[in-house]
Amino acid sequence: METVTVSPKYQVVLPKAARNALGLKVGQKMIVFAYDQRIVLVPDRPIQEARGSLKGMDTTIEREEDRL
Repeated sequence: METVTVSPKYQVVLPKAARNALGLKVGQKMIVFAYDQRIVLVPDRPIQEARGSLKGMDTTIEREEDRL
């Protein structure tokens, strides 16, 4: 865990380890929201990158008769 400092312009530098772990690129957009007294940054990625991410997921579930 690393500590960052908020600049007078309310900017922070993301530590290199975090940038590398998330595969962030220069100029990449981030979604920012406050949650439970925290600031959460989520990389904004195109939906096409999610394609195939659920491959192999078990989709067999019991369904109600009127939902078949």
